Amino acid sequence: MKRVSIVTVNFNQPKVTEDLLRSLTEVNTYPNLEIIVVDNGSKDNWVPDWQKRYEDVTFIRSELNTGFAGGNNIGLKVAAGDYYFLINNDTEVTADLIGKLVGTLEENPKIGVVSPKIHYFDQPGMLQYAGYTKMNYFTARNACIGQFEEDRGQFDSLTGATGYAHGAAMMLSKAAVEKAGFMAENYFLYYEELDWCERIRRAGYEIHVNLQALIYHKESVSVGKRSTLKEFFMTRNRILFIRKNTPTTTFAIFCVYFFLMVIPRNLFGYIKNKEFNFIPFFLKAILWHFSNSVDSKNLGYPVKF
Repeated sequence: MKRVSIVTVNFNQPKVTEDLLRSLTEVNTYPNLEIIVVDNGSKDNWVPDWQKRYEDVTFIRSELNTGFAGGNNIGLKVAAGDYYFLINNDTEVTADLIGKLVGTLEENPKIGVVSPKIHYFDQPGMLQYAGYTKMNYFTARNACIGQFEEDRGQFDSLTGATGYAHGAAMMLSKAAVEKAGFMAENYFLYYEELDWCERIRRAGYEIHVNLQALIYHKESVSVGKRSTLKEFFMTRNRILFIRKNTPTTTFAIFCVYFFLMVIPRNLFGYIKNKEFNFIPFFLKAILWHFSNSVDSKNLGYPVKF
């Protein structure tokens, strides 16, 4: 039986992380697991207490908040499994979830990443994810299939290749990670899993979804449903994703679309909704690209977080 390394990242959410650990030990039925929790620069250090309470779990403390990609990469560097299952700490598993995802990877070695169906935790039965459509690189837009719909099994036939895995829950083969490398850490938050899927696909692997496997997600527990931090990184990284993954001509067309359509629309929306504090963060996210390369480690977020 293949060994699965679970990697999850905690940032100032000890109770949420403990709920996940309880789920992995009390609900999950797949036996051959290695569980790795990375505390990503939380204000308080819970690792010493956790080490006493969870003897079979590996805890790693990072003194700095290295973001979603950085935190997961810390865990991946010590993971010893045949497969790596990256899950948000704000998820809870179902009994056969891990076994079904392992089965998908075992059946087809060309699959580099597979995600399960995702339901919203606070509204069981409501879909968050049943796959992604392909990206329109001229607009940097795609769709999350099924989101906010009641799950009646209407998308279950879509099991198979999909546009992108979902960062809240994605199982990867060790071989795919070794060939494509770790996640790009300069995204910090958002789009890093999409960028990773692009590189894994270029490395010769497929991206799949298994809609017979299910996980529950308490979305946006750590960042919040809307915040200046989220607005900044969603904007900056949307542009960064296109810069990194498309030819110059495609990026040029995207820039025309972004400046003529996205900027006016967003500014109008902020003013209409009286979200004036979002405007400087939105503009700083755009201006970042005029002075930074695609590999720049300068995050650009203008306040301490």
